[in-house]
Amino acid sequence: MNTHVTQASLRGRNWFNALTQNLNLVETPIDSLLIADGQWNGQEVRVFAIVADELNKYPRARSGEVGLLEGWALAHAIDELIQADSGKTKKRAILCIVDVPSQAYGRREEVLGIHQALAGAVDAYATARLAGHPIVSLLVGKSMSGAFLAHGYQANRILALKDQGVMVHAMGKESAARVTLRTVEELEALAATIPPMAYDIESYSTLGLLSDVLEVEAAEQPTVADIIAVKAAVNEAIQDIKKQGNVDLKHRLNGKNRKASKQVRELLREQWS
Repeated sequence: MNTHVTQASLRGRNWFNALTQNLNLVETPIDSLLIADGQWNGQEVRVFAIVADELNKYPRARSGEVGLLEGWALAHAIDELIQADSGKTKKRAILCIVDVPSQAYGRREEVLGIHQALAGAVDAYATARLAGHPIVSLLVGKSMSGAFLAHGYQANRILALKDQGVMVHAMGKESAARVTLRTVEELEALAATIPPMAYDIESYSTLGLLSDVLEVEAAEQPTVADIIAVKAAVNEAIQDIKKQGNVDLKHRLNGKNRKASKQVRELLREQWS
């Protein structure tokens, strides 16, 4: 019997449907991976989203988690995109819609190498970025743990909705509370004074990793105004990536509150030089 009862979120699916209304759906090998191709203002774009699938062959991946099938399917789809655009001067942009509660924890996943599946997705995204594909991630819900690392974190630019349902962290609150031998309430109180331990998107934005935080009317089910505003923000991010011409992630060090990160890097250079 499946005791995995994480409440599945519809945010990723809702935003995917909203932003891809005029795009062409791409057939995928699994129902938990959604892909669409098309143009936004003359810019070729491919949109990816991982969504909940209650009939997933792996019970631990039925609530939108990134599991074995999702990792390998993402890697394969992105590799196909890279190969298809390899001879083009203008590479398709990639939009990652991120609403993932976790990687899929389970003994079967561990035995069958979920670490390799997710690493394959990370490698594919990184390869696409280095090949010149502008990649933008849009955080519309939970962006947790290895799931976010596999789907979204390799983007040139990361955008997030300004909403309490948008969270970024290494693990869920209940798990973090158990690991730190605290109650959830104690953990939340501590997180209020230590931004890296917090879950809210405002605290995460102070770490300098987000390119922009977008205000919307309805984060759960976007309005027409939300769709227009978010599309404009994504387009602006794509054009900025193309203008800057950088395929690495060094720009993240130039964000707000990254002084300590820069100092650590300098100290490491001094020790290893």
